[in-house]
Amino acid sequence: MKEIIFIVEEDPEGGYTAQSVGYSIFTEGETLEELKKNIKDALKCHFEKEDLPLFIRLHIIKEEKFAYA
Repeated sequence: MKEIIFIVEEDPEGGYTAQSVGYSIFTEGETLEELKKNIKDALKCHFEKEDLPLFIRLHIIKEEKFAYA
């Protein structure tokens, strides 16, 4: 596999969550660096060594709210 995509969102209680697109892989971390480490660990658990993706793409969703007036 060449690449895997994760949707990353800020958790309302702090930190980040990541869900892979097309696979049942979910993880979380307090910082983006911790999240990246946890994603690599989750991939090692989900795939055999020879099937690990070469690249991990993160689509980071940030929600922001502001007043119109």
